[in-house]
Amino acid sequence: MKNDLLFDFTVDKTTKTVFITREFDASLSLVWDAFTKPEILDQWVAPKPWLSRTKFMDFKVGGRRFYAMVSPEGQERWAIQKYISISPKTNFKMFNAFADKDENPELPGSEWDYNFSEQNGKTKVIITIYNESLARLEKMIEMGFKEGYALSMKNLEEILATLSQK
Repeated sequence: MKNDLLFDFTVDKTTKTVFITREFDASLSLVWDAFTKPEILDQWVAPKPWLSRTKFMDFKVGGRRFYAMVSPEGQERWAIQKYISISPKTNFKMFNAFADKDENPELPGSEWDYNFSEQNGKTKVIITIYNESLARLEKMIEMGFKEGYALSMKNLEEILATLSQK
């Protein structure tokens, strides 16, 4: 793992937006798969010691992912995502909302825009998260989203290093 990889996390409360930029020492195909295949996503997306458990995922325009973040004590925090647009290996957009175990979304939610590019063997992912309300953005921050996402990115870096060796 390289420590010189870019990781930037910026919150703009005036636009209710979070901007995340992260570089990975891995191929674009591998990074794309890590963000779009549930069997890889579940290995890294939850900050340890939490786990991610995808109940279903249909990665296509109009498709959905329904998953839970599971605490070490077994507490589940569900979320549902709906894929709005997909341009293979370059971009996908989705709507994300917290939900109950029966798939009922807790609105307002947020729109996530993922952009992928590769240069000199490194893959850059730029994520823009627009929240429908300032209250939701503040709740995300209060829940430790920045710290949790940083831990998730570290998990992903480790998974990518392992997958790159295969």
